[in-house]
Amino acid sequence: MDPLLRNLTALLLFVLPLLNTHLSTHAATISPPPTRRRIIHLAPMGSDDDYEDYEEEIFTKVLSSSMKTPLLHSELCNHDPCKENQEPCNVLKAQTGCLCPGRSEIDKPPHAPRIQALMPVTEGDNTGDIEVRWCAPSSVVSAYRVSVEGREGNLLEFGDSSRLGLVGPLEVGTKVCVQAVNSAGQSSPSEFSCMRYTHSESSDHKLLTWIIVGGVALVLLLVAAVVTICKCRKTMWHSHEELGNLSYSK
Repeated sequence: MDPLLRNLTALLLFVLPLLNTHLSTHAATISPPPTRRRIIHLAPMGSDDDYEDYEEEIFTKVLSSSMKTPLLHSELCNHDPCKENQEPCNVLKAQTGCLCPGRSEIDKPPHAPRIQALMPVTEGDNTGDIEVRWCAPSSVVSAYRVSVEGREGNLLEFGDSSRLGLVGPLEVGTKVCVQAVNSAGQSSPSEFSCMRYTHSESSDHKLLTWIIVGGVALVLLLVAAVVTICKCRKTMWHSHEELGNLSYSK
């Protein structure tokens, strides 16, 4: 038994220091770190002149930053969809920063344009032809096609900046349609993209007609007045002649 006790005693003497070291290390890891008081140093207040200099410096920085920032334009671009050969709205937007109206994307067929009028040409080499005028839709457009009723196989094509075109002479009641075209397709006909030609005389023609009618009426009145006066004079002359003959016979 003595050797066994001696072995146990030696084992305990070897294990106890190791156990004590382990417990000390564990306690050190879980113990909260020592806290330190935060010392805030208060600087003495400067003079009023220093405060004014500080305000001036801040104002200068704000002013310089605002001058570097461009002003935003909130007005719409000066772009008329019915005007011929003008700058595209996206170009005006890039130049001035104005706003363009919303429009459909290039990967979608365009909306239908709107026909303004079918007007007869009264001057120049194209006198007698009909001019069609339209307004651009709110879409990306690469070209316009004009179709005339009775000429289905003869489409007239115009550029994306065009807003008018000649379709030749038309009979009253002929239907004319305008289509917008882009890479995704073409617009569908609608009630405002088509119009029937109705002949209407211009105000100059009406005025000329009234002048001619008035002149003819005036001439007829003058002729009637002259004839009436001549008849009256002739009647009066015959009356005087008869009275003279009666006086001589007595």
